[in-house]
Amino acid sequence: MTARTTRRTTAARSRIAAVGAMAVAGALVLTACGDQTNSGSGTKETGGTATSAAPLADKLPQSIRDKGVIKVGSDIAYPPVEFKDGSGKVVGIDPDIADAMGKQLGVKFEFENGTFDTLITGLRSKRYDLAMSAMTDTKDRQEGVDSETGKKVGEGVDFVDYFTAGVSIYTKKGDDKGIKTWADLCGKKIVVQRGTVSEDLAKAENAKCLKAKKGKITIEAFDNDQQAQTRLRAGGADAGSSDFPVAAYAVKTSGGGKDFQIVGEQVEAAPYGIAVAKTNTQLRDAIQAALDAIIKNGEYEKIIAKWGVQAGAVTEAKTNGGS
Repeated sequence: MTARTTRRTTAARSRIAAVGAMAVAGALVLTACGDQTNSGSGTKETGGTATSAAPLADKLPQSIRDKGVIKVGSDIAYPPVEFKDGSGKVVGIDPDIADAMGKQLGVKFEFENGTFDTLITGLRSKRYDLAMSAMTDTKDRQEGVDSETGKKVGEGVDFVDYFTAGVSIYTKKGDDKGIKTWADLCGKKIVVQRGTVSEDLAKAENAKCLKAKKGKITIEAFDNDQQAQTRLRAGGADAGSSDFPVAAYAVKTSGGGKDFQIVGEQVEAAPYGIAVAKTNTQLRDAIQAALDAIIKNGEYEKIIAKWGVQAGAVTEAKTNGGS
């Protein structure tokens, strides 16, 4: 659900006003309720049979064409972006987009589950060919810079941008603790997913609170968003934060819509990107071509509409568009 620092960073993952309509559209249309727990390991293959007849197959590296599979690292516990439904099937916005691109490229996209903050590491070690997990495209990630320390920690990655979203705060329904903006979190406790923009925003706001002597923000970070939601649901925090599509889905589905509410406006609108190793430019360009193809043929629009998130749609596939 959003790079998700690896965003999902103040300059990183935003899951704003640009997608404000999603609060209604997402809450009303997102109905694919599924398993809200992290199920650990798991894979999903999506896409067409590998074949040279696919219109963009010749754009792929030969090694991938030979295998017929693109391995995708993903945190498969971030509904509605990627998650497991009641039958254990991997579903969501990302798998659907991957499936459509797979038909263009003549390969299967195989989603492999991992915690969000390890996905870029897995990409660097060549465990995955891609990372696709609502990851925000940011300059820090492009350049391999730790957003908190400002130090270079790797060679960075390239992104093919495929969606836009902001970050939201949510609370228990009917009990917002007076929280409307990030500034209202001073002296309170927030739960977030580790390695996300939500965590970065909370840390940045805490520094402001301490400087103004308004009280520390206690930040509790979890491996996945469902764990954070469970903590808030049980009364262990005052608020939670995640990318807007995820927050809207939780508000719609958790407890039949009785557990949570979104407070305030989205912030940090930014693109989600499909991460590719800097050295794998041919694969990056193939993914960009495939995404452009499904935007032009209408498949992308159908997928976005299916999940009720039309306000976050892009009109072209850009590389490294994050800031």
